[in-house]
Amino acid sequence: MDIKRIIKHLSSSQAAMRRIFPRAALENIERTIAEVERTHAGQIRFVVEAALDTRPLLAGQSARERAIEVFSMLRIWDTEHNNGVLIYLLLADRDVEIVADRGVHAKLGNETWETVCRQMEAAFRQGKFEAGVIAGIRSVGGYLALHYPQTGSKANELPDAPVLL
Repeated sequence: MDIKRIIKHLSSSQAAMRRIFPRAALENIERTIAEVERTHAGQIRFVVEAALDTRPLLAGQSARERAIEVFSMLRIWDTEHNNGVLIYLLLADRDVEIVADRGVHAKLGNETWETVCRQMEAAFRQGKFEAGVIAGIRSVGGYLALHYPQTGSKANELPDAPVLL
């Protein structure tokens, strides 16, 4: 059991998350997702969670495991072309995880996502949360544009608004 991690999670709050991601930042992130999605046929969701609940925290749930749960919970897997991507930030751990649907993941793999995550985390260490998220969205969008180019009008299958848990 990692006591430091438990203390971080128990002391993280929704209020702190809202200070880091105020309404204006969330609106900018939403606009960026909408803008980037016009360049490809994929779907991007951004989710930030202040901290894990006590039970999963004490069970040692990782940010990756939680991201996979959130991916399923938000039905990001339920896109016509299996091209949904979740960018998940567990704020208490300052850990970014990207979970891609099987169609996207087969084309890009873990290394691509790890690179994007590390770049975002570097921005977060400098206190640049909004800029880090926007850069990550643009990076993911660039990869999606390569493998899922826009071929005309498309339905927006998933909401663009960030989710705060």
